[in-house]
Amino acid sequence: MAAAQIDAKLLQEIEDYVKINKVMIFSKSRCPYCHTVKELLKSLGVDYFALELDTTEGGSQLQRAMGKKVGRTSVPQVFINEEHIGGCDDTLAAHESGKLQTLLKAVA
Repeated sequence: MAAAQIDAKLLQEIEDYVKINKVMIFSKSRCPYCHTVKELLKSLGVDYFALELDTTEGGSQLQRAMGKKVGRTSVPQVFINEEHIGGCDDTLAAHESGKLQTLLKAVA
């Protein structure tokens, strides 16, 4: 399969995860920033799906494809109702500003 086909397949896989899961986190199991975001969402009583890229087959390729989708490969990458929120700092800032709660109301 050509590289462009593989990239398109991976980008579609990311899109599918984001569409299926109202609150989606692309994460790594040992990442402290990922844990911070998951703990914040748990404290808010939010159901989310976290894809642990370090324990998922093909996770590193998905992480590279994430870079093409959102412009960064760092984790976590958080999506709410298909909107890219960003990483840990972005999610915490959205919580501080009240934007996170507004977005999450649409999930409930």
